[in-house]
Amino acid sequence: MRSRFLRFLLCCAALAMAAPPALAQARKVPRIGYLAAVSAAADAPRLQAFRQGLRDLGYVEGQSILVEYRHESQDLNRLQSHAAELIGLDIDVLVAVTSNAAQAAKKTTSTVPIVFMGVTDPITTGLAQSLARPGGNATGVTNVAAILTGKRLEILKETQPKLVRVAVLWDPKAPGSIPQWEASQQPARQLGLELVSMEASSAAAYAAAFKAAVKAGSHAVWVTLNPIANSNQQLIAELAIENRLPSICARSDYAENGCLMAYGPGYGTEGKDGARFVDRILKGAKPADLPIEQPTNFELLINLRTAKRLGYTIPVSVLNRADKVIQ
Repeated sequence: MRSRFLRFLLCCAALAMAAPPALAQARKVPRIGYLAAVSAAADAPRLQAFRQGLRDLGYVEGQSILVEYRHESQDLNRLQSHAAELIGLDIDVLVAVTSNAAQAAKKTTSTVPIVFMGVTDPITTGLAQSLARPGGNATGVTNVAAILTGKRLEILKETQPKLVRVAVLWDPKAPGSIPQWEASQQPARQLGLELVSMEASSAAAYAAAFKAAVKAGSHAVWVTLNPIANSNQQLIAELAIENRLPSICARSDYAENGCLMAYGPGYGTEGKDGARFVDRILKGAKPADLPIEQPTNFELLINLRTAKRLGYTIPVSVLNRADKVIQ
């Protein structure tokens, strides 16, 4: 009897060691929520890099990781309801793209980890206590768009040394756009430039804003990163050309869509960094302890097709520094 009982115990131990199908199926597949305050088309380069980043880390979407997507470019007031919907799906991490989406995510949950991308200033927008120690449930990658405003104005001035008045297209309702407008003031004064405010919180307001900028004597325009602008890059580029305003923008895809010049961090690095943050959190790291990262590599793109349409000459000194020239 005792030998039978021992054999029974050995069989039970063997069965426990071999993962039964039922237990294997019960193992939870991580679920990610992806909330972007931009159109799916405008977000495509970043999202492609994010997905590639997950693949590089060994995740197979639909098998070893599940991702629920929500893109909103029409009514940004719906972002918080989208965030709540994603939270209701029992997600493990909420990825938020742009400051608007990150703020909506932060207002929706204080417990689900948030990884943000495309955020201009995570401190002033209330997403984190500091870059080194975020201290809450949100961390990620900042695009340093406000920090780079001086460099963009400097490049614009170099292409047109006699430039005096520059219009700034910004959205006073976009938390990421406001610090870019504010950060433009000091470098503009140092470069001897006068800034003209082009406030626009909808694509419908762009045409009138450009006309007003020209009427105010502007001879160039710099476009801040914000959700409305991100989703209407071609419209902005065409309006700039129609109004004979050389433009400089904050991201490479703007130049690819017709902006004269663009200077800023690359999409690919940001997307893959976002995937890396997701992986670390899924493996047990806490957002509060993960320092917010800043990009260190920046790209200068010049669209010569747009320059030709404007009848605008880009100095050789600037062309030689370009990482990419669109012909």
